[in-house]
Amino acid sequence: MIVFPNAKINIGLNIVSKRADGYHDLETIFYPIMIKDVLEVVEAEDFSFTSSGLEIPGGSQSNICLKAYELLSRDLKLPTVHIHLHKNIPIGAGLGGGSANASFFIKLMNDKFFLNLKAEEMEHYASQLGADCPFFIQNKPVFATGKGDKFEKIRLDLSKYFLVLVMPALHVATSEAFVGIVPKPAAKSLKDLIGNNIFTWKSSVVNDFEPGIIKRFPEIGFIKDSLYKAGAIYASMSGSGASVFGIFESPLKLPDLEVGNRVFYAV
Repeated sequence: MIVFPNAKINIGLNIVSKRADGYHDLETIFYPIMIKDVLEVVEAEDFSFTSSGLEIPGGSQSNICLKAYELLSRDLKLPTVHIHLHKNIPIGAGLGGGSANASFFIKLMNDKFFLNLKAEEMEHYASQLGADCPFFIQNKPVFATGKGDKFEKIRLDLSKYFLVLVMPALHVATSEAFVGIVPKPAAKSLKDLIGNNIFTWKSSVVNDFEPGIIKRFPEIGFIKDSLYKAGAIYASMSGSGASVFGIFESPLKLPDLEVGNRVFYAV
């Protein structure tokens, strides 16, 4: 059985407070986009995992799909399987690719082997693998709060726009992104701001990680500026970076976007 885990972008990201457990409370919008990995699971005599496409850091033994299998197997009787992951979603990009792989693996196992898990049960398992993993179970736009693990469904449809995603040749560690961050409550609710006309987002919807990241990695700021110069309605770094996306009213002639980086695009 084959599934296609998709990426997400963060539209706005406010770091609102520091938690007693060392994490931060945040507010953001998770929006699914159609840049996809390929995940296949087949029954096999011996358990194994292979991958292709982009190189996955840490080696196969630490892959989150294996962690998801081990997690499910604590409570459920699972068959021995071979897992193959073809990696296409950029890594270290703020796109949730690993989280998507974990959640889509749980959904695949549930469907293929008739585990009869409800969405809430799959979300419970996914939450043990990463804060944003449960998002990919239902995979619909949400207003995320807490550590990025509490979701409220929202009505947001960007399907009539054209999205360009640029991934520079650099990696931003999440811990590095928090350097210099001073948490503060958002002046206005991101959920309300996102409901306004999209042409107002440029001046109102912000990612609190951007100023510090751009100071350390000016290339990200250059990409964002390039997207606006090319006519983007809204452009932003996704999550803690390093990818940057732009939303356009009509398809962009990609050769005109002179950013010198790998460019992905999705409707």
